[in-house]
Amino acid sequence: MEYREIGKTGMKVSALSFGASSLGGVFRLVKEAEAIEAVHTAVGNGINFIDVSPYYGHLKAEIVLGKALKGIGKTKYYLSTKVGRYGRDGNNFWDYSAKRSVESVYESMERLHQDYIDLINVHDIEFADLDQICQETLPALVELRNKGIVKHIGITNLTLRHFKYVIDHVPSGTVEAVLSFCHYCLNDDSLSDYFSYFQKHDIGIINASPFSMGLLTERGVPEWHPAPKPLVAVCGKAVDYCKSKGKSIEQLAIKFAISNQAIATTLFSTANPKNVLKNIAWSEAALDLELLNEVQKILEPRFRDTWLNS
Repeated sequence: MEYREIGKTGMKVSALSFGASSLGGVFRLVKEAEAIEAVHTAVGNGINFIDVSPYYGHLKAEIVLGKALKGIGKTKYYLSTKVGRYGRDGNNFWDYSAKRSVESVYESMERLHQDYIDLINVHDIEFADLDQICQETLPALVELRNKGIVKHIGITNLTLRHFKYVIDHVPSGTVEAVLSFCHYCLNDDSLSDYFSYFQKHDIGIINASPFSMGLLTERGVPEWHPAPKPLVAVCGKAVDYCKSKGKSIEQLAIKFAISNQAIATTLFSTANPKNVLKNIAWSEAALDLELLNEVQKILEPRFRDTWLNS
């Protein structure tokens, strides 16, 4: 397993990392024992960065992850969670106030059985007033960082331009990492437009959803996926092409995502231990450049198509 530093944080993390959203039953019903085994399998095989949020499964993901982490020494992993986006009784809500953000950090620490959080992120900043993020949310997290309650601070989003707005409007060093999803994968590499900007500001890059939330899988796109239908169609053609060649588009997607050294780590999510091992094996395989070239040709008509966050 290859390890890279997230910006200038000192956190050297596995190039492939574990996203814990699946532990909350976000994508399917999850057996708790199996989910806990998935976490143990990931860490036992060299993955040392785990990302979660109180929003995932409306607290369930943090609760299950907390149980899993009880059996793992803290030196084995770095832990990332979030503030700002929440859910209750099947409803989503957002609260980026300083008061709620601070409360949320302590609540997450309790659920996760942690004395501190390695990386705290402001979740999906596009749902907030960006000036509130700059003037209220982030300063509150900086206070927690000064106290050692959190070690590092990041922001997450789908819409890339919002990252730059926030970073440009807060003191240097406030934001240490960004977490972007669905913008560095086979069908969309628009995150790369911001690599030099983030590097200039010593900000680490975390990439999530190398399968573009299911577009790039043999299992097929989920019904709820917000992607425009023409993009869904060309991704389906790419999947079928790989299958016709006896190849896995998932392996190609994982290897493509982790091959760029500008990205510290790429998150995948599963609550199945066998799938953890499968993703690790894909990450360790050679990148099939010929297959990559053919798949990119298929995807080119809808390349960089995106959608609104929800």
